[in-house]
Amino acid sequence: MINFYSKSIKKSTRYIAFVMILITGLTACKTDEETIVPASFISVFNASPTVATYDVYLNDVKFNTVALPFGGGTAYAGKPVGNYNIKLTVADRIESVVTKSVSLAENKYYSYYFINKPSALDGLLINDEVGATSADKAFVRFVNLSPDAPALDLATSTGTSWATDKAFKQYSGFTQVAPGATILVLKDKATGDTKSTLESFTFVAGGYYTVIARGLVTPASSSESSFSGQVLIHK
Repeated sequence: MINFYSKSIKKSTRYIAFVMILITGLTACKTDEETIVPASFISVFNASPTVATYDVYLNDVKFNTVALPFGGGTAYAGKPVGNYNIKLTVADRIESVVTKSVSLAENKYYSYYFINKPSALDGLLINDEVGATSADKAFVRFVNLSPDAPALDLATSTGTSWATDKAFKQYSGFTQVAPGATILVLKDKATGDTKSTLESFTFVAGGYYTVIARGLVTPASSSESSFSGQVLIHK
């Protein structure tokens, strides 16, 4: 009898231990699920046509690791979903030169561009639709960030149109293009005149890129950046 109960207790103990392990595992899984914070992803780019360099803060937490010059930006960084104040300061200072509000949604990718002259600094938030994949095409869009440029077209040097009629702060969606080395030109929509020719750039299949028009067509001084184009890689 003693042996019988002894065996029964051992079985019960093993059973209870198994149940406790199972419960603990389920509780741990539940805890892990509860601690997952919905995330959004944002990158920041300085397109203000000046020689100044800047720092960026999200809700007063510094976002960049090095000061951003004209044409400088950051890679995507994950942030909890929600509303943020995004502040631009002169490098190594904390006083705001412009502060804007942005709302970041779950599982979305964004690019935030600081634009315009220092006297009229502004921001442009774009939702980056980077979910599609391709083994034989690259994805390219065009954004006009030049304050005094006319409406612009983006085309290859061989005449293939990639985007048309984009005024300041306007942008195209991502379009699929053939990968490989490509020379791009920015043209005045109204006259067809070439405003800038970019250096040859190699687009990679599956990659996402933004081509921007930046700078000033008519800079007022040497402290203002001249008009040009730039290819940005989304990463």
